Amino acid sequence: QVQLVESGGGLVQAGGSLRLSCAASGRTITVSGMGWFRQAPGKEREFVALISWSGGSTHYADSVKGRFTISRDNAKNTVNLQMNKLKPEDTAVYYCAATAGYYKIVPGYDYWGQGTQVTVSS
Repeated sequence: QVQLVESGGGLVQAGGSLRLSCAASGRTITVSGMGWFRQAPGKEREFVALISWSGGSTHYADSVKGRFTISRDNAKNTVNLQMNKLKPEDTAVYYCAATAGYYKIVPGYDYWGQGTQVTVSS
């Protein structure tokens, strides 16, 4: 089992920044990729960003490319999501997830955090 705990959500004005963190524990030896997803009210959960466990490879959704940056802190076993130039449409619950593969889709992930709310006001 892998346990994931997110932190760092909150309320910010449009154009502002937030940094989300995800602490991983347990059998992280089974993890090959870590992803961030988000789910807005009434919408399906969608891919935001992905990083390999080594940190050497990253991918982003087109909607966040150039504004969000995903990174790994190997010493702390955390994955971070730096979100800049936030827009009201970025408002959602953000979830951290772990996979034994390297996927951009929800079914590819075996472990999920509890989610953290990000609200961007206009």
